[in-house]
Amino acid sequence: MLLEAGSFWHHVLQAAGRLDTALFLKINGAWHTSFFDSVFPWWREANTWVPLYLFFILLALVNFGKKAVPWILFVVLTLILTDQISSSLIKNWVQRPRPCRDEFLAAQVRLILNNCSGGYSFPSSHATNHFGFAVFVFITLKDVLKAWRYLFLLWAATISYGQVYVGVHYPIDILCGALLGTCIGYGTAMLFYKKIGTVWETGHITAS
Repeated sequence: MLLEAGSFWHHVLQAAGRLDTALFLKINGAWHTSFFDSVFPWWREANTWVPLYLFFILLALVNFGKKAVPWILFVVLTLILTDQISSSLIKNWVQRPRPCRDEFLAAQVRLILNNCSGGYSFPSSHATNHFGFAVFVFITLKDVLKAWRYLFLLWAATISYGQVYVGVHYPIDILCGALLGTCIGYGTAMLFYKKIGTVWETGHITAS
C-alpha cells in the first residue's frame, strides 16, 4: 500500500502534517496582534458579508435589469456547489478534526471565538465559498469592475487567513479550500459564458 506505515508517501504526509501544524501555531499564536484579534472574529463571519451580496444583486438588477437574473442564479449555483462539495461531501469523507478540537493540539490553540466551530476542518468551507464567489465575479464582471475585481481575490484571501488566525482551521484546509473554490468558480463562470452570454460590456449580455 502506498500509505502504509514506513512507506515513502506515509513519511511525506507526516512531514506535511508537521509543517501544517507548525505554520498554524505561528499564524494563530506567534504572529498575533491586538488589532487582528479584534478584526478577524467578525471579518470571517458569513453574516458580515450579507450586505455585500445584497448590494451586488441590486447592482446587477439596476445595470442589467431582467438580464441580470441568469447571473444571479449562477451566483447562487456557485455558492450551493462550493458549500455542498466542501461541507457535505469532502469534510464528511476526510473527517479531519479542527485544531481547536484536536486532543493533542487544543491546549496550544489560541481560540479567540466564543466557542470552537462544529463540524470537520478539511477543507475550509469559508475558503471554498468565498473563493468560488470571488473567482466567478472576477471572471464574469471583468468588463464592469476592471481592476477593482482584484479586490475580491484579496477579500477572499483575508477571510480565509482569518480562519487560521482565530484557531478553527489549519493552513492546508485554507489552501485546498481556496483551490477547490477557484475551480468551482471558474467552472460556473465558463458555464455561464457558454449558456448565457460572453460579455457584459454596455449593460447587456451578448449571446454566444
